[in-house]
Amino acid sequence: MAKKPLRKASAKVSAKASTKASTKAPTRNTRKAKHARLKSVPARAAADAKAAVGALGQWTSAQIEEAFRRFKKANPEPKGELQHVNPFTLLVAVVLSAQATDTGVNKATPALFALADTPEKMVVLGEARVRKLIKTIGLFRTKARNVVALSKQLLAAHGGEVPSSREELEALPGVGRKTANVVLNIAYSEPTIAVDTHIFRVGNRTGLAPGKTPLDVEIKLEEVVPSQYKRHAHHWLILHGRYTCVARKPLCEKCIISDLCLWPGKTVA
Repeated sequence: MAKKPLRKASAKVSAKASTKASTKAPTRNTRKAKHARLKSVPARAAADAKAAVGALGQWTSAQIEEAFRRFKKANPEPKGELQHVNPFTLLVAVVLSAQATDTGVNKATPALFALADTPEKMVVLGEARVRKLIKTIGLFRTKARNVVALSKQLLAAHGGEVPSSREELEALPGVGRKTANVVLNIAYSEPTIAVDTHIFRVGNRTGLAPGKTPLDVEIKLEEVVPSQYKRHAHHWLILHGRYTCVARKPLCEKCIISDLCLWPGKTVA
């Protein structure tokens, strides 16, 4: 009679040990997945550190051609996401988008453009009113000042029209190379490529156009993008960087160019 409890206890201990062992004995695939998860964060960080200074390789001409062929097939007529009704409101929206998101700008500009969709109306509206209407956008004080100042300059030097040359655009208050490129591309259908943080990341991370500065990447893109794709290259790349090749956790599993990508941190082969 004394031995029965011992057998039950032994069986209970054995079952407990077996259960414990089973929970500590993951399959090979589980171990690999766990290892990949643990490794992915530092691996991505290290890979991005190299990519940020243009240290990765570059695609061949055939790979570049294939990437843009896929972009075009997926989105034949890409559009910018900043809301505007004419070249002037486009110029203003791009100026306001510096160090801000398109979504944030689009929340503020409908009320602004309802009151001032021409340089004349913007000057009449005045800096104080503009500042109040765009106060939800970062750096709104400086941007309000620039918007009114560029409106005055458009009236004084260009008859109220938005110029179609880079030099004249960059001479306007608050307008730099990137802003000029966006206006030239969207308003005047020029094959310019405005390199923002998204395009800079995509160019370096993938190997499409590595460069240490935005201007380096822009010049490289001008060199390597096939002429038939240059008109829309800006939008394809910015949309890819904004929604797929995002900064922190790129969606490699949804990427249409993942097989071409040279980034060591990508999560698919």
